[in-house]
Amino acid sequence: MAQLHMTEAELARDLHAVLEKVRQGAEVVVEQDRQPVAVLRASDPPRRRVSEVLALMPKDSTATMDAGFARDIQAAIDSHREPLDPPAWD
Repeated sequence: MAQLHMTEAELARDLHAVLEKVRQGAEVVVEQDRQPVAVLRASDPPRRRVSEVLALMPKDSTATMDAGFARDIQAAIDSHREPLDPPAWD
């Protein structure tokens, strides 16, 4: 990932162009007196549960979940079964 360094004034001069660079994968470090004050990078894509995706399907959809898909989903769930161990301050 490319990293660009610029001043606050440069960012303000053409914010649209800077955001386009971020959308394309660049990381932008905004500096004041050569010291970083902010970092702009693309956000993580939104994530949905399978149930949410299925709820978005049209009611008249003929799509079905076959056994292979269901097995793949269950395997993914089973591989991430870390115990909930919240910090004491939670």
